Amino acid sequence: LISIESFSADFMQTFGDDRGITPNLDKLVDQSLFFDNLYANGTRTVRGLEALSLAIPPTPGDSLIKAHNNEDLFSVANVFNARGYQSDFVYGGYGYFDNMNYFFNHNGYRAVDRNDINKDDPIHHENVWGVADEDLYTLAMRQMDSIHAEGKPFFLHIMTTSNHRPFTVPAGRVKEKNGTREAAVAYTDWSIADFLKRAASKPYFDDTIFVITADHCASSAGRTSVPINRYHIPLWIYAPKHIPPQRVHRLMAQIDIMPTVLGMLNFSYRSRFFGYDLFQLEPGRERAFPATYEKLGYLRDDVLTVLEPQRKLEQLRPDYDTGDGVPVQPVDRTKVDEATAYYQVAAELYKSRQLGKRPDDNTPVKPLQAEQGSAGAAPVLH
Repeated sequence: LISIESFSADFMQTFGDDRGITPNLDKLVDQSLFFDNLYANGTRTVRGLEALSLAIPPTPGDSLIKAHNNEDLFSVANVFNARGYQSDFVYGGYGYFDNMNYFFNHNGYRAVDRNDINKDDPIHHENVWGVADEDLYTLAMRQMDSIHAEGKPFFLHIMTTSNHRPFTVPAGRVKEKNGTREAAVAYTDWSIADFLKRAASKPYFDDTIFVITADHCASSAGRTSVPINRYHIPLWIYAPKHIPPQRVHRLMAQIDIMPTVLGMLNFSYRSRFFGYDLFQLEPGRERAFPATYEKLGYLRDDVLTVLEPQRKLEQLRPDYDTGDGVPVQPVDRTKVDEATAYYQVAAELYKSRQLGKRPDDNTPVKPLQAEQGSAGAAPVLH
């Protein structure tokens, strides 16, 4: 699982950009199961990490990555670990930032960061955020090689940093001017292609699923309180030996990504996730949770409901290209109640320590004959 720092869908030619800065990722669209209607939970990395590891809507105040009493929550790693996987969170900077190492080490993952890079490994570039993405992928591949050598399957969550100010990247990798957003995006594109090329030589490549998405978009500014175009992120699920290419247009929330992947792996498990396996979800129930620190969005049926402090409310029919919207009159109270319920229940479950895992939460459940049938019976995949 690669979560790319600040990668907006509209960087890509696939979504209309004409700068040609993502040629490899645009090409990968036609080789992957590609989701083109996906929306992030928030505007900061910790919200993306929360969505991808816990599959819950944003909770009030700080992300649970930084919250007190955030140990032993039910995480994606719990599901993998119960099946004998080694789960690692791999970051190219120092994971004490934003409490990442503490959170992942206490929720089923082994945190691996800048401190774990060998002193004799070449570092092609680094800045205040960490090493260049290609060096991060080298670190991740070393983890993959080591776990595979032990005879275990692996689940890695890799968090990139190169597509972040100051946008400095290794010399000679891209033609765009170093220190610009264009250079950082182009380098993101180059380094992922390079990683996949290197991984293709590994004995585990054919049975590895590569899930590539973003933590959030590059900008959150707009003329509405929650400009929906500033939450649109891409998702590739790439495993050429097992998953045929397809475009999926259904609305998808960031919290649905990993439950969908677990469904494709034919895993059956007792869950505390709020996210859905999109391929098992009946049409009409799709929704997403674009939010800011104070304003909580709920997108369903082309209506964006925004809950604000002091019980203020905004409800719009959003323009997905501009982020503008037309007020809904009269207000759809059902959607207001649904939005309130999702956010309030997530908050209350965390506050009452009910998002934690019980001893039986990790126990694999014998699947029904037709359960999670979107991918059919599959071999063990990493």
